Amino acid sequence: MAKTRIGIYGYGNLGRGVELACRQNEDLELTALFTRRDPASVQPLTAGVPVYAADDLAAHTGDVDVLVLCGGSARDLPEQTPACASLFNVVDSFDTHANIPAHFADVDVEAKAGGKVALISGGWDPGMFSLARLYATSILPEGHDYTFWGRGVSQGHSDAIRRIEGVADARQYTVPVPAALEAVRAGENPELTTRQKHTRECFVVAEEGADAAAIERAIVEMPNYFSDYDTTVTFVSQEELDRDHAGIPHGGSVIRSGVTGQDGENGHVVEYSLKLDSNPEFTGSVLAACARAVHRLSAEGQTGCKTLFDVPPAYLSPLSAEELRASML
Repeated sequence: MAKTRIGIYGYGNLGRGVELACRQNEDLELTALFTRRDPASVQPLTAGVPVYAADDLAAHTGDVDVLVLCGGSARDLPEQTPACASLFNVVDSFDTHANIPAHFADVDVEAKAGGKVALISGGWDPGMFSLARLYATSILPEGHDYTFWGRGVSQGHSDAIRRIEGVADARQYTVPVPAALEAVRAGENPELTTRQKHTRECFVVAEEGADAAAIERAIVEMPNYFSDYDTTVTFVSQEELDRDHAGIPHGGSVIRSGVTGQDGENGHVVEYSLKLDSNPEFTGSVLAACARAVHRLSAEGQTGCKTLFDVPPAYLSPLSAEELRASML
């Protein structure tokens, strides 16, 4: 197959991660960037890549084999992915787990209407962790699943803090509780509440004259974000935040603890873990591999919405089937 021509919609941290992934893969070529900002204000890392206004997407369907959507799951992707799926083969990283079935249904209608392939919820969770859960539960049907995130920066939770009145900047870390993680790895199969699995650490820069106590209360009582966790809030200067919390690391583990034997006498623990220096760059790399797979599915004549569960593993790789059998099997 010829090179896969990649378009990127949204040029923030994730969009740059996809761009960097294209530079590492000879079979992927970045051919267009689309932005809601003034295109003249966007300077891609890759020389010669044109930047277009998002409103002009429909005029460039012939320039792109797969459009990678790099917006947020809360407000952007629920609207952007269905709208784009009727025009392009698309990939997104929609990560609101509870809303994935509804998002899938919305995208599937538009992709089938346009004769396109759309892969949603690419990334590492959902995405790579989803595959780890599927493989482990298929092999060990009697057992328990556990997912731990961190220690790492949650971009969504950090953004939620920054929207609080009086907050100038913030970073939030999700941190696994060591005792819980150790018990799971030991095969003890503990019953764990949300609070028992993770804590949250918040580093906050307050605006001058802001009520620090009110900010802290707004954080720890925030539903769906912090109220179910033991949360610590530390106020720092902008200089401290920039110096000590500039990166966007993340990671975590998916663990399946199961048994086999006539009476369940033999225990097994399967663990898949990630340690990421840059969450958006790793996620961008996953999306790039998904774009390769989508291009192959489209070339076969498939249409509609897909997830990583529907993609043959070999389609993610630039290697041929023969090369994979010789080098990885």
